[in-house]
Amino acid sequence: MSDYTPTPPVKPVIAAGAAKRANASIMGMLLAMFSTVAIVVTIVWLNPQQKAESYRTPIDVAAIASHAAGTAGFTPVAPALPDGWYANYARWNPPGSDGVSFWDVGYVTSANTFIALRQSATANPTWTSDQAQNAPVTGNRTIDGRVWELRDKPKGDRSLVLVSGTTTIVLTGAADFKEFDVLATAAGRLVDAAPASPAASISTTKGSTS
Repeated sequence: MSDYTPTPPVKPVIAAGAAKRANASIMGMLLAMFSTVAIVVTIVWLNPQQKAESYRTPIDVAAIASHAAGTAGFTPVAPALPDGWYANYARWNPPGSDGVSFWDVGYVTSANTFIALRQSATANPTWTSDQAQNAPVTGNRTIDGRVWELRDKPKGDRSLVLVSGTTTIVLTGAADFKEFDVLATAAGRLVDAAPASPAASISTTKGSTS
């Protein structure tokens, strides 16, 4: 029988100075981390997150419409809408390959939904259908005494179309009918109040002298 006795494992011994330096390094790392967190929290506290509204670029629809009127030959509608509504773009689109030029404004409603307003004095059936996303005519909707054509389909935005004299207005979006009614009422009243376009006046004059 062997008298061999296994030697117990040797535990490493760290010198006191080295241990002290190691502990100091760990404490330094923890202090640095806590300091960084404290700085970040302070910055966030002093600079609260801004609301989405603060990034909204104000769009002066009336001013842009007035500027576009000379080119359009009519005064584009720039309806005054209730609080909570705002425009996120407004522009005049020159004639494309279809020959149709039009006024184009995007409105965000108070319910945070979207409706695009397009108005043209040179609209044709193809253009109107394109603006309504080729949705079929599903009926009419009377709003503030004016009859708007309703175009709708199960999946997609709905559209309302108004033809008044030489002007065609198409409203398209995913909003509820109550939001459409607000915009349709305001836009329709402006169309009724607007003077006839120069093109329409010329046409009427020619007809009376023939």
